[in-house]
Amino acid sequence: MTDTDAPYLTLAGVRKSFGAFTALDNVSLAVERGEMMLFLGPSGCGKTTLLRIIAGLETQDAGTIVQSGRDVSRLPAAKRDYGIVFQSYALFPNLTIFANVAYGLVNRRGEHAAIVARVRELLSLVGLADAGAKYPGQLSGGQQQRVALARALAPAPGLLLLDEPLSALDALERLRLRGEIRALQQRLGVTTIMVTHDQEEALSMADRIVVMNQGRIEQVGAPRVVYETPATPFTADFVGKVNVLPAVCEGGGRFKVGALSLVVAGSMQTQGTAVRLYLRPEDIALQANGAHVPNEVGATVLKVEFLGAFCLVGVTLTDAGTGPLVLNVPRHTADAAGLVRGAAVNLCLPPDAMRVLN
Repeated sequence: MTDTDAPYLTLAGVRKSFGAFTALDNVSLAVERGEMMLFLGPSGCGKTTLLRIIAGLETQDAGTIVQSGRDVSRLPAAKRDYGIVFQSYALFPNLTIFANVAYGLVNRRGEHAAIVARVRELLSLVGLADAGAKYPGQLSGGQQQRVALARALAPAPGLLLLDEPLSALDALERLRLRGEIRALQQRLGVTTIMVTHDQEEALSMADRIVVMNQGRIEQVGAPRVVYETPATPFTADFVGKVNVLPAVCEGGGRFKVGALSLVVAGSMQTQGTAVRLYLRPEDIALQANGAHVPNEVGATVLKVEFLGAFCLVGVTLTDAGTGPLVLNVPRHTADAAGLVRGAAVNLCLPPDAMRVLN
């Protein structure tokens, strides 16, 4: 295997405890060269601790970290090859934007002309070419985050670390900046790890997502794989909205849900096994009267929540003996189908869209 074929960053058996609390439990992971990987999970799952250990800002209790063929497990942060952007921006308020971006280059005693050229290049890349003489307090939150990103990229690091960089911004600015960060990362080809608890952010930005829970990795995969084929109940529950139906396997790919018998494609469960069936709201289809399809079920509308382009429709299944389900319906379809509280509807639960997890 050549250096270019090997993963850029490899973590093996990383553990970290704070007193009796285990923050990371035997985490192993490989980050490919040039990819954008997002650590996704709830607060306290260990994602920020893992990022800080990669950066050398925390020391792991056990495990190794190899970056570009070099063991950096015990190296101090200053001797590791990365740039980092924090949630709080961490800009120097008494320095101009130009001086903030140039800070790391000046400390490395680079030539003045090269520093000026590099800072101008980066400010142009992040859309702030004319802001060099301003101070951080004169910029918006989104602009300050762009400056922090330019400063992190100034020394041309091999690894870029982003610690929830968008969480302090308003919704529109967050949406705009996440697209800019992704486009910039792809343009530069820099290996990037970003921490987030925002599922939409992870799904839209990542080459691969690492879903974390209680100090462990639940699943690693491309966004579509993690969303459509969750490997664990936690991943299914945490990534996106999902309906859960308690069921018992009847054999032959059929499952008993209350008085209903549902077909699930590709199921290999043993008869009598208690499972949960997972189904995304957008996969449930309204069924036209007179058309017969697998897993056609009756339901009663409990509520219709208007969300603009879509409506979130809550229903209760007839004879299922379970809690309510939700489905996403385009608003024009909802209007045409007469979806109002108390209305009776026929639904289709597609066999190939349901996931079976013990």
